[in-house]
Amino acid sequence: MEKYLEAGKIVNTHGVKGDLKVECRCDDQEVFASLSTLYLKKGGEYIPYRCTKNQPMKHLMLVHLESVDTMEDAILLKNRSLYADREDFDLPEGSYFIADLLGTPVYNENTGECYGKLTDVSNHGAGDIYEITRPDGSKALVPAVPAFISRILPGEGIYLTPIEGLI
Repeated sequence: MEKYLEAGKIVNTHGVKGDLKVECRCDDQEVFASLSTLYLKKGGEYIPYRCTKNQPMKHLMLVHLESVDTMEDAILLKNRSLYADREDFDLPEGSYFIADLLGTPVYNENTGECYGKLTDVSNHGAGDIYEITRPDGSKALVPAVPAFISRILPGEGIYLTPIEGLI
């Protein structure tokens, strides 16, 4: 498991004092706003930055990282990803990091048939959608709801109880 997870992407600067506009990659803005330290990746190393401002701004986050104090400093960070230490999150029971689920085999709970591997998770407002890539390369989309997902064992298997025509 990766220690650092992508939490956001710097999409622009804001003002002249080094503030950053960040696209949140967390489940919601409150989760991102709770992070007091964010990391920038340089080479293979993650460099910590204390957040002195971390608040929602419309559909983005307004972030100020300690030592990024000018627009020129901020411009250099545009399009870079921000990371968080997985230990800084308090996941509710039964919740998982998407990074831990990607690549996990997906099985039929009843027959044991392997449908393929989980290759993406998207959310367009109504809930998570799991993208499963089948062995032949075709894709299947499955709503990640208890009616279809019977159990999840990260890295081992995601077990579906499909209805006819789902996969």
